[in-house]
Amino acid sequence: MPRPMRLSATFVKNCRTPGRYGDGRGGHGLSLMVKPMAAGGLSKTWAQRLRLHGKPIDIGLGSYPVVTLEEARQAALENARATRTGIDPIADRRRRAAIPTFREAAERVIAAHSGSWKDGSRTAGIWASRLDQYAYPSLGSLRVDAITSGDVLGVVGSLWTAKRETATKLKSYLNAIFAWAVAEGHRNDNPVDSIGAALPRGGAQRTHLRALPWGDVPGAVRTVRESNSAQVTVDCFEFIVLTACRSGEARAAEWSEVDLDERVWTIPASRTKTQHEHRIPLSATSLAVLERARQYSDDRLVFPSPTGRVLSDNTLSKMLRDNGVPSTVHGFRSSFRDWCGETGQPREVAEASLAHQVGNAVERAYARSDMLGRRRELMESWAEAVKSGLDDGIDAPRKGLHHRERRG
Repeated sequence: MPRPMRLSATFVKNCRTPGRYGDGRGGHGLSLMVKPMAAGGLSKTWAQRLRLHGKPIDIGLGSYPVVTLEEARQAALENARATRTGIDPIADRRRRAAIPTFREAAERVIAAHSGSWKDGSRTAGIWASRLDQYAYPSLGSLRVDAITSGDVLGVVGSLWTAKRETATKLKSYLNAIFAWAVAEGHRNDNPVDSIGAALPRGGAQRTHLRALPWGDVPGAVRTVRESNSAQVTVDCFEFIVLTACRSGEARAAEWSEVDLDERVWTIPASRTKTQHEHRIPLSATSLAVLERARQYSDDRLVFPSPTGRVLSDNTLSKMLRDNGVPSTVHGFRSSFRDWCGETGQPREVAEASLAHQVGNAVERAYARSDMLGRRRELMESWAEAVKSGLDDGIDAPRKGLHHRERRG
């Protein structure tokens, strides 16, 4: 078969003579390599010879017929363009092969962040769940450098109007993932940066967690106390109401954190949302709850589950639902804050009691006191407000129910 001046699809298919067949002028160094195989027959592969910084380099482009003549020519053209700008096509190919998919990048980011999340935190699971539900179906298998702002907008924009809070969280996850990709050299830009102006305005309004007017709090406590709920669950709930703490902080509270002599519960930084140690002054009524808890708790956890572990976050929520209390557990922090506002309590003391940071960075740098003394007075007043709405007082024993026996 005569050697052509330029390769054709017919020649490539029918050539049976071993040798190297160039694609002629304008072929960018592309050749078809035809070689006999040990087991018989011929192999046909594509090769390209270029010069980079004055030195020759040979690049393999795959085998025929997996790679067609047109595909080989396109790859050869791209390689020629790369070498003209000083890029090594072989090194660039290796780099691209190492670029992760979006799913792989997301998993690496979650793993990298997990060390900074609190022990027992559900954050990693929430990230994985939301990405799996909303992002992975369209982005998961795409290489992270191939994703465009339009792709990201398609994911976030579909939720922006109907589920604004979910969309906002998802947008922050995507931003972190693509920021990691930029830092690792897998991208030159963050596609999340470009979608803000394209997102529709208005839409779903953020809804707050359900909470009771503060005047209804005593009634809710009474309802729970008169229910058939486990004593440990009831006491943990009352402790949350009286201290205005977060649910997870009380559920995982340990006796080593409680100083009964000083009447202070110190939540370590590792267990607070702000990652700062938070001291809570214990009112006389809070101390009464702890005294009850001593009858059934172990040497570590103040409010242990029946299995000796931290109470599930759903345990308290279910108790409220089962007893018709129209509030979330977290909502009682809002009830406390409303009471502070309506009874004229100082804003800075109220916010400090909730472990909220107030003021700008400069103000916080100088205001380093946690106002424990003033907060002690505030928490005593709050406990009295809750207790005053109960006929028998919040620190009285539960009627008709016995404490759980201490585990051996």
